[in-house]
Amino acid sequence: MRYSFQDFMKEYPTDEACLDKIMSMKFGDTPTCPGCGAVTKFHRINKRRAYACQECGHHIYPCVGTPFEKSRTSLQKWFYAMYLFTSSKHGVPAKELERQLQVTYKTAWRIAHELRKLMANSDDHGPLSGHVEIDETYVGGRPRHGKRKPKAVVFGMLQRGGTVRAGIVPKANRETLLPIIAQNVQRGSTISTDEHGAYRSLQSLGYTHGAVKHQYKEYSYKDYSTNGLEGYWSRLKLSIRGTHIHVSPKHLWKYVSEFSYRYNNRKATHGEMFTDLVSSLRLPHLAEN
Repeated sequence: MRYSFQDFMKEYPTDEACLDKIMSMKFGDTPTCPGCGAVTKFHRINKRRAYACQECGHHIYPCVGTPFEKSRTSLQKWFYAMYLFTSSKHGVPAKELERQLQVTYKTAWRIAHELRKLMANSDDHGPLSGHVEIDETYVGGRPRHGKRKPKAVVFGMLQRGGTVRAGIVPKANRETLLPIIAQNVQRGSTISTDEHGAYRSLQSLGYTHGAVKHQYKEYSYKDYSTNGLEGYWSRLKLSIRGTHIHVSPKHLWKYVSEFSYRYNNRKATHGEMFTDLVSSLRLPHLAEN
């Protein structure tokens, strides 16, 4: 469905409309009061992000456990930031949020990172299966003060025709990667990798495994290849360089999660993706790593 800025303003014209949406998603229209146990209605408390039970006066704070819990920024600005994040294909830099929301750079930076964590939290599509491409890449290593920092290792698993799962790992060795694969890929699946030694035991774990030899400029063998995931890495790096210029290793996982969320929702319309992100506010919010 098409979801324009006018549609956004019609649905969320005020902070109160945003708060009502959070309350409805987390507690329903007639929640059970934790104070008196009655199934009743709650009425909004003026000048507070809270509702009171009409029977006993018990207060509910729906923003607790969301990115907005400790934020004094307008809820409508938070929702508009979600609108911007789901309308972009390559991400929204903090400077752009600063201009669009008319907030300080520090506030815009925090909003952007909290929304990336929200995307990471809502991007759960179950185990991968079928034919899965697995690969690792290296991001970063930007020179500073004459020294080049070590690159971060990003590990990914892409189900052909389906979803991708990617994240930061400490090392690209067998001990690190095999448990991640076993946890995220169904036994019996077919796996394509390159010739990296960490993948040599996949057959013994119950997978059908084929490897292409990149060192000999072999990029496909029968039906085995990592071309889909290689393309994903290329777009990820272009997005980071083109939109954010540089990303620190500490926060890289959030940018990778944001990009994966967009990839996994590539068939959704802007309206569907925005609605999905708003709906994920009912989930417990991720703490900072």
